[in-house]
Formats: sequence, C-alpha cells, structure tokens
Amino acid sequence: MIDFVWNLASFVVALGILITVHEYGHFWVARKNGVQVQRFSIGFGKAIWRKVDRHGTEFVIAMIPLGGYVKMLDSRVDDVSAAQMAYTFDNKSVYQRIAIIAAGPFANFAFAIVAFYLMFLIGVPSVKPIIGDVVVNSIAAKAQLPKNSEIVAISGEKTADWQDVNLALVSAIGDSDIVLTIKAPDRTVTQDFRLDMKSWDFAPEKESAITSLGLVPYRANVYAKLAVVAEGSPAEKAGLKVNDELLSLADKNIDGQWQVFSDLIKQYPAKTVAVTVLREGKVVELSVKPEAKAYQGKVIGYLGVRPISDPYPKAYLFEHVYGPISALEQSASKTWNLVVLSFDMIGKLITGDVSVKNLSGPISIAQGAGSSADYGFVYFLGFLALISINLGIINLLPLPVLDGGHLFYYFVELLTGKPVPEKIQEIGFKFGTIALLSLMSIAIFNDLSRL
Repeated sequence: MIDFVWNLASFVVALGILITVHEYGHFWVARKNGVQVQRFSIGFGKAIWRKVDRHGTEFVIAMIPLGGYVKMLDSRVDDVSAAQMAYTFDNKSVYQRIAIIAAGPFANFAFAIVAFYLMFLIGVPSVKPIIGDVVVNSIAAKAQLPKNSEIVAISGEKTADWQDVNLALVSAIGDSDIVLTIKAPDRTVTQDFRLDMKSWDFAPEKESAITSLGLVPYRANVYAKLAVVAEGSPAEKAGLKVNDELLSLADKNIDGQWQVFSDLIKQYPAKTVAVTVLREGKVVELSVKPEAKAYQGKVIGYLGVRPISDPYPKAYLFEHVYGPISALEQSASKTWNLVVLSFDMIGKLITGDVSVKNLSGPISIAQGAGSSADYGFVYFLGFLALISINLGIINLLPLPVLDGGHLFYYFVELLTGKPVPEKIQEIGFKFGTIALLSLMSIAIFNDLSRL
C-alpha cells in the first residue's frame, strides 16, 4: 500500500511538472504573438484553485491531474467583437499558429535539456560496462566476447555505462548485426566483435536487451551472509541478524549462493516460509514472511536484508559530472539522441520490428516515477527528462487530436494557400481520437498484464 501511494504521488508530481511545461510553451508563444489566452488549466474537471491575472487569463488547477490545456480566444467557437478579432488564434498567420502549437512539444524538449543539465552538474554515480560473464550458447557467446572486458562502443556509438549499452542495443532492434567495440581486460587495446542479431529474441517485458544477448554485467563477489538487516523489516521481525549465514530457504539449499536465496525469496510475497541460518556456529531455524512489493510490473517477496560482498573495483566506478559548458553540450546531445531513438522506435513499431506489447501506459510510468524517486533527486531528474521527451514526441504524432495533427493541417494550408475544410478536420479528429484511444487501451492492457 505504501509503495502504491508513493508511486502515485511521484507520478502526479512528475505529470504535473511536465504538463505545466508543455502548456506553458503554448501559453508563452501565444501571448508573444498577441493571442488572448482565456484559461491555462493543469488538470481537468472541477477547479480546486484559480486565479485571474491582469491580462484576463484564468489560471486553474483542476481535480483530475491527467492532462491540461490552454484555451485561446477563437472566433470559430467564441462570440468575438470586431475589436477583439486581432487577438483571436484563428486570425493569426499560419506561421504564427504553427509556432504556437509547436511550442508545447518543443518546451518538453527544452525541459529535458535543462533536467539533464542539472543532472550532469550534480553528478550521476555510474559503473563502466564491464562484461562479468557470458551465457553459454547465447548470441554473445557465439561472438566469443571475452569476460572482464569493457564495451566502449556499439556500432560506432560510444558507451560510457550500462545505460548507454542498453539504449544502443534497443536502437538496434530489427538490425541483422551489430558491432561491439571491446577494450581488452588489460585495458590497452580494443577489438571489434560482430554479433549476428538474426536470431535475437528480445522480449522487453521479461528482460533487458543486455541479458537477452547473454551478457552478464560484472558484479563483485557476493556472499550468502547478512551485512544489513533493515530496522522494522520482515527479516528483523523474523529474528534474522547481521552475520547470519544463509543455509536454506523453504527446505532448498542455498549452497553459499546469495543469488539463489534472492531469487527464491522473491517467490514468496506475503507467504510464511522456513529459513535456516548458521549463527555463531549453531544452526538456527526461523520462519519469515516476506513483504509483497511491486517491482518492474511484478509482485515479489521483499525481506529487507543486504549481503556481505567484496568491494567494487574503483577502476570500474566513475561519475557523470561536467562543468557548466560541457554539461550543456552533454545534455543537448543526450536529449537529441533520445529524440532520434524514440522516432526510430515509432518507425519500427509501424514496420513491425517492435511489437505493440512493448508499449507502456500510466501504470508503468507511475512505477518508474516511484522507483526513480526512491533512488534520489538526480535519478528523478533523469526520469523527468526521459518522460518529457516522450511526451513531446507523442504530441508531434500526426493524429488530428494531438498537436502534430494540428501542425499537419497547417502545413497543408501552407502548401495549398487555404485552410483544410472543417468537415475534413472533423473526420480527422474522429479518426485521431479512435487511434489514440486504441493505443492507450493497448498500453494499459500491457501494464495490467505485467502486474
């Protein structure tokens, strides 16, 4: 329940910020072009807060925080006097109308640059993409990728950390092969390895692009012995203590493997299960009831313990942190790369290279918001930037109910010299509404199927 409330609160905060940014883009450019803005609303439904400024614009925060809008004076729907005609949206030039409509999505892109900029100024702890192991008979194994080597580029794109690797692999969906540039374990020379991707069976809802290729990221040795027992956790309530060595769970031997224990405990959400530990040379049997916790679209058992592990090699650790100028360059570059990747994914969705099963809806976004907020402010900034980019791109899709649909009509007007007939626009809006609702339904269905 606590996780649900936290995810929901994080989602509302994130959505509120991004909607405000998007609508402010429309609002600011409309004002600059002399259009009378009648209402600036964040949310729909009954207003819970309102204020009218000296220009006569009503600012509203409404009860349903799932969108927003900017209502501009328009002679097609409003009773407008002759004196007010100069301030209506529909009487502005087609270039001005294009600027006003495009300002929303581009405000989202600008916000992403700012969010990434702050993130890079603060600094983001990260780890180098070191291959710890390769799964037998996998695509990576067939390419003979060496263990303990670093992935420095994929098909020419530099990869500083595992996030870069994952994004580069996702962008390669549908490609027949990719080239991994690997820095050898001695850290002196690089070598290219070509991976045959024809047999790549990637299911994003089940695993990451990295593990689907058979790549296992390097991890420091972890032992089946407890280093931390969280206060108030199911583990503490069951009587587990620091330095307890885990022997078995549900009568299944751990064999000294922490990962075996971790995988097992996830299978018992809100279920009482027997655990055996070695404590100061004596075998102790206990019963634990792991807490049910939502994680990556699944409900898993959570115990509240952390194992003893070897320290992570300092040579593998680094921090994404830049000065004021270089941070701006990095944030602009990252935003551009994500925009290109997103459009590429839309193209592959249309061609069938990417399945509609990969679409995510509000439930997945809420879970992502909660998880990123859990990790801290800098990670929440990165999440906001990513969702802001996606919001901007979705609004640029040429569906008449979205900004992109309006822009499409205005570009037709530029080419023909006259507005698109009202009847055709109405048909387009109906089609756009059906298409958008269909996509939303698929995304929500995918979310529910992952619970």
